[in-house]
Amino acid sequence: MDPNKFQSASEFVSSLSKKEARDLLMKWRDDNARNSELVREIWQSLNLSSYLGDEKWVVLEQVCLAAMDLQDRPLVESCLERLKDKFPNSGRVKRLRMLAKLELNQRYDDALIKYNELIANDEANSMLHKRKIAILIAAKKTTAAIRALCEYLKSFMNDHEAWIQLAELYIQEQEYSKAAFCVEELILSNPHNHLYHERYAEIQYTINTPESLELARAYFSQAVRLKPTSLRALYGLILTSNHLANSSKNSKNKKYQRLSQWAVQQISMIYKNTIGDNAEQQDLLESIDSTLEELSIAN
Repeated sequence: MDPNKFQSASEFVSSLSKKEARDLLMKWRDDNARNSELVREIWQSLNLSSYLGDEKWVVLEQVCLAAMDLQDRPLVESCLERLKDKFPNSGRVKRLRMLAKLELNQRYDDALIKYNELIANDEANSMLHKRKIAILIAAKKTTAAIRALCEYLKSFMNDHEAWIQLAELYIQEQEYSKAAFCVEELILSNPHNHLYHERYAEIQYTINTPESLELARAYFSQAVRLKPTSLRALYGLILTSNHLANSSKNSKNKKYQRLSQWAVQQISMIYKNTIGDNAEQQDLLESIDSTLEELSIAN
């Protein structure tokens, strides 16, 4: 199941059976994907502990790492306590406790020293690399985090989460062309994910050259083809088409106008279908229609 098709983590998790949740947690472990918010939501909402059998211990470790990402101290401490009770002499659990203590207390420099030591002894361990990158980001060492991600992706090129993270860091640094390259890699590996097309279009819209605006229009259009109800893509299509129409002095002007007006109509239909005959929401619908009309280009 695709979490991107749902409005929130809780909505997605509520749609899962316990078997689906267990399989998903296993897949994320195999793929080295953290998905921290979803991992926490699954653990807290579905009461998997009794269902998992002995697998619950590796899931507890996964939940603990997710909680560390989210700075959820109570959940980290709960996971560690259960792991310690089950494995009182485990070096792995002791190491996890030590790292959690450093991270939760924001002793980032000490944590980085320890992660560097661990990586030196186990360079193929992707989890260690990603924990180090998470520490660099938390410590606001953006340049170092970018450098570490670039090195990491040389060995783990299929890690979609890492490409997304690198793109967002480049955006923070206003290096939009490099961010676009990262999202291009994601689109190549998963051309049917509308979110990647939307993100690429947004980056091109931000670059704001005639060529990049045409790319933005094309990728917003493709995102709408992949998911016709995507408001994000439709609004992006309106803004991009308006921009192109206002700067165009040739026959394409009418095409951009029609595209913008079509997107406005699609958004209006989506809201009307959502609100339906609810009389209490009609004022809201009229307000939405008025706003959409302002966005539309007058002929």
